[in-house]
Amino acid sequence: MSISTSTNKHSLFELQTQFCAFLSENRISQAPQNLYAPVNYIMSIGGKRIRPILCLMACELFDGQVDDAMFPALGIEYFHNFTLVHDDVMDEAPLRRGKPTIHNKYGLTAAILSGDATMIKAYECIAKVKAAYLPSIIQIFNQTALEICEGQQYDMDFETQEMVTIPAYLRMIELKTAVLLAASLQIGAIIAGATPEQTAHLYAFGRNIGLAFQLMDDVLDTYGTTAKVGKRIGGDILQNKKTYLLVQALSTANAQHKATLNYWLQQNDKTIAEQKIAAVKEIYNALGVRKNAEAAMQAYYQQAFAHLQAINVPESNKKALVDVVQQLMYRQQ
Repeated sequence: MSISTSTNKHSLFELQTQFCAFLSENRISQAPQNLYAPVNYIMSIGGKRIRPILCLMACELFDGQVDDAMFPALGIEYFHNFTLVHDDVMDEAPLRRGKPTIHNKYGLTAAILSGDATMIKAYECIAKVKAAYLPSIIQIFNQTALEICEGQQYDMDFETQEMVTIPAYLRMIELKTAVLLAASLQIGAIIAGATPEQTAHLYAFGRNIGLAFQLMDDVLDTYGTTAKVGKRIGGDILQNKKTYLLVQALSTANAQHKATLNYWLQQNDKTIAEQKIAAVKEIYNALGVRKNAEAAMQAYYQQAFAHLQAINVPESNKKALVDVVQQLMYRQQ
């Protein structure tokens, strides 16, 4: 199917519609069913498809043809879902996007094996690019895949570390979250024939936006509303998750606040969950960690757009990308 011209740029909704149709057309139908049914399941249960859409938008930014980026975008989505399958196994998570996780629905061994198959499908799709671009795209994809594994390991290490520094936390979310957004944009730009300087700026744009998004999520988990965020507020507090808010609080708290925080970190009784959320939030308010997190978020957001501004293409080409980032950044406000 042909969906792009050099003069017509597509909106988020249009690209989501086109990408979802492409995903459906390429649904895995081969045997064995017990291997591929879980792959089709995780790929079909939703999500915003932001990473593949960013790849397509980056291609259009430089007047490329979206058709040329469809398979790599699908590969990016396969890889993202592969990480979710294995993350859910490690976290023993019961739900993903409101649906049973693969290991809950199909069993642990099926989740491990189908997760591996999902990763291999990602590489199969990524390889369907023009030969001239394949070496650089594979190098970026390999580097990004390994960095995501590193980020996941840091995240797991933090669970048992009493103290985590702000730089260490930022490095973790950069690896675990931001680099895949950045690589998605960079790959789309390469497919469109962008220069190395342009793709470097776009990668930096994605990296900074990814950091800003994660900091926003940290804030919303404590200060958002269930109706807008779509999940229970205070979940990170109940799980003692090392977010920017908690890391900042532990690093700046006086002896009294630190003792109170440590007390609540040791309380896992579900009957006092609301008390724990309220108590920890009160300490956050006293220490001003929300303000610090939002300031850091805005700083990354501004850095991102400085890199986008440095890319010499018509401003009209940037509109769709700017719109989707602003929608995501301010969707809860």
